[in-house]
Amino acid sequence: MALKSTIIKVALSISDMDRHVYQDCTATIAQHPSETEQRMMIRVLAYALNYQPELVFTKGLCADDEPELWVKNYSDEIEVWIELGLPDDKRVKKACNRAKQVILYSYGENNQTIWWQKNQSKLAQFDNLTVVSLPYQATEQLARLAKRALDLTITVQDGEIWLSDSEHSVHLVPTRLQ
Repeated sequence: MALKSTIIKVALSISDMDRHVYQDCTATIAQHPSETEQRMMIRVLAYALNYQPELVFTKGLCADDEPELWVKNYSDEIEVWIELGLPDDKRVKKACNRAKQVILYSYGENNQTIWWQKNQSKLAQFDNLTVVSLPYQATEQLARLAKRALDLTITVQDGEIWLSDSEHSVHLVPTRLQ
C-alpha cells in the first residue's frame, strides 16, 4: 500500500517591506511522503517571499515537468517558475525556456558551493533566472517549525527574513548568486 501525502494547512501573515506586500493568506499543501520537513518549509518560505494572488503550489515532487510553485496567466503561459534545491542545468534550462521568470532557491549542507561552482557558467546565460542561496543552518531551523497546521508571521526587510510562529523565530539572510 502506497503512503499518502500529509495535508498541511498554512496561515501566513506576510510583511514584505522590500516589495511592499502586506498580506494575510492561507494555503493548503500536500507534503509528499518522501519530502523532508525542511523542504516543505522552504516551499512555504518561497511562497511567502514571492506572494501574489496568482501564485499556486503545484504537484511538486509528483510531477517532473512542474516546479514547486508557479504563476500562470490566462493564456496558460508560465509567468513565474519557482524551483527548489540543486537541480541539474538541463532542468533549469527547460524552466528558463518555458517561463518568463525563473527563481531558484538552493539549499543543502556542504553541497551548495560545489553545485554553484559546477553550474555557474552554464546558468549565467539565462537572463530570466534568479538564483538565491539559503543558509543551511537557518533552513534546518525552519524544519523545527513544521506542523500540520502552520500559523506563521514572515517579515522581510533589507533582504533579511524573520519567520516565526507562536513559540519560535528563525532569521535567514539569503545570498543572491545570480
